[in-house]
Amino acid sequence: MEKRKAMGLTYAGAGVDISAANRAVDLLRGIAKSTARPEVLSDIGSFSGLFALDARRYREPVLVAGTDGVGTKLKVAMLMDRHDTVGIDLVAMCANDIVTSGAEPLFFLDYLAVGRLVPEKVAAIVSGVAQGCRQAGCTLLGGETAEMPGFYGPEEYDLAGFVVGVAEKDRIIDGSRCEPGDCLVGLASAGLHSNGYSLARKAFFEAAGYRVDTYCPELGRTVGEEMLIPTRIYVKTVLGLLEKFDLKGIAHITGGGITENLPRILPEGTAARIERDSWPVPPVFGLIQKIGRVADDEMFRTFNLGLGMILAVSPGQVDACLARLAEMGERAYLVGQVVAGDRKVEYI
Repeated sequence: MEKRKAMGLTYAGAGVDISAANRAVDLLRGIAKSTARPEVLSDIGSFSGLFALDARRYREPVLVAGTDGVGTKLKVAMLMDRHDTVGIDLVAMCANDIVTSGAEPLFFLDYLAVGRLVPEKVAAIVSGVAQGCRQAGCTLLGGETAEMPGFYGPEEYDLAGFVVGVAEKDRIIDGSRCEPGDCLVGLASAGLHSNGYSLARKAFFEAAGYRVDTYCPELGRTVGEEMLIPTRIYVKTVLGLLEKFDLKGIAHITGGGITENLPRILPEGTAARIERDSWPVPPVFGLIQKIGRVADDEMFRTFNLGLGMILAVSPGQVDACLARLAEMGERAYLVGQVVAGDRKVEYI
């Protein structure tokens, strides 16, 4: 009787395809190179990323870091089977955070965990990351792709990352100089950006019974198309303003909306007064509020409502600042002012 050869377990049999991972790295190498800055010393595939900071450019350089993920917006990308934009959201959430300190983003690293590694899908996701890096002016220095069968479903994935930037120590912006009378300038968002998606999905897909391909006349596009509009990256706008204007505080309006984020730049003894009708609110927010019967207060503490960033500027500079923003093609609005108070937002 012929003796059968025992078949042992393999990593591929357990659901992890190392060959696919190697193909993905080959695809990603060119994508990452498209973002390279001259300070980069390493290549994709190395164990670490090397970046030579030119300290001669700075008197007292301070490294500034931020990290974030995309959140449940990824669910919409999976439903749409469109994966080339969420990487922009990832970079935006990190780079917009550190530029509030006046920092220039230098390099970015991403972490992608998938249930099943499809090299072309990974390349699409990371191409979005690279596009976001180009918009932010930083390099995609490296990253990690992990295949985790049994933890994620075959079509599921999660995406996170972090950015490192640099700022001059004596030019760091932290809001401590904000004072009553300062003007608050809002920069327009592209829509939902990457926050409030658990509520937005509940409103659209459960309360209204919409699908991602449902066309909404109020939006002029399908629900899925609206929800996948990438987060705006404000880095070049803010760094450009800092060359000419004294920005006393910068708030990135993310999860928690205006209500929770604006007070983060206000010193003790001050508050913010926001004029509710001073900027146009994109129709997606009104539609969510109507469908979900969401209260005004809940809207203001969940969504950006059309303002992706709010800048605190002295009254003597605000007109010139708004004019410069218009020259830069930025939709910006005088939305309120800093007043005396207890670090809260008052809407009038």
